[in-house]
Amino acid sequence: MQDMLRRYGLGLTVTMCLLVAFWLIMLVIVPNITLLEQSFRPYLPVVDIGGPRDTYSFDNYLKVFDGNVDKSLFGISFSIPVHVYTFGLTILYSMLVTVICFAMAYPLAYFMAKIVNPRSLPTLILLLFIPLWVSEVLRAFAWWIILAFKGPLNALLLAVGVIEDPIRWTNLGYTGVVIGLIYTYVLFMLFPIYNAIQSLDTNQIEAAEDLGAPWWKIHWKIVLPHSKPGIASGSVMVFMLSAGSLLVPSILGSTTSQWFTQTIDQWFKDALDWNTASAYAFILLLLCTVFVSVAMWLFKVKLSDIAK
Repeated sequence: MQDMLRRYGLGLTVTMCLLVAFWLIMLVIVPNITLLEQSFRPYLPVVDIGGPRDTYSFDNYLKVFDGNVDKSLFGISFSIPVHVYTFGLTILYSMLVTVICFAMAYPLAYFMAKIVNPRSLPTLILLLFIPLWVSEVLRAFAWWIILAFKGPLNALLLAVGVIEDPIRWTNLGYTGVVIGLIYTYVLFMLFPIYNAIQSLDTNQIEAAEDLGAPWWKIHWKIVLPHSKPGIASGSVMVFMLSAGSLLVPSILGSTTSQWFTQTIDQWFKDALDWNTASAYAFILLLLCTVFVSVAMWLFKVKLSDIAK
């Protein structure tokens, strides 16, 4: 705080603190407390709200275990609650999106930070930012057009002879959802990694090259460890945004691919049961937080690393 006062002065420091406090209280704390309180109350007609039937319980949370669906994996058949199954697939595909985003973003981030001509860098960053200026609806809809049965992707693949018949890409399980999420969130992985690699002293890379280290060893021993905070920050953002995404799965998902946020949305809008929807929203928030915490523990990344 003293550093902020010395750097920005009393007026600007107080203004910034008030804005941060407003953001935390009104946009994070109050809505979450309201949602939490509502998640323990039953869905009742308006005349019964506040009456003797309006009591607190865990019934809304236990609804996630209702309605089993039969599935098989590696030839083993089993029965699982449909919403648990949907949540598991949401986490699985969100992890896949995160890994693919990292695989795409890391080489580009290294290229931008250490190889590209500094004069060309602003143009490159501008080109990367342009998709972010377009509405997410338009981006998802653009991919819906590209992946359509008679879309440009099938036309291109047919023209070069890769496929013999057009493919319904959006009907291939979660293929369309994964592609759409990668395109939407890859920049959230790119820029944290770019910032981390940019702070790496190039002399360390040149010294390793002079000593005869192969390129993969330079990245494994020098670049990747240094860029760990950026990788952690990007991974958390991409994973949480993917798991909580609603628009892309709604547009690019097939009739058989249900995203967990769509289930929450259905409780809110179709069933008008905001209490159960609140419970489901908290289940998603808590389990995603636990999953990210376990991943950070496994990869030995601290919260302070993400904040860097």
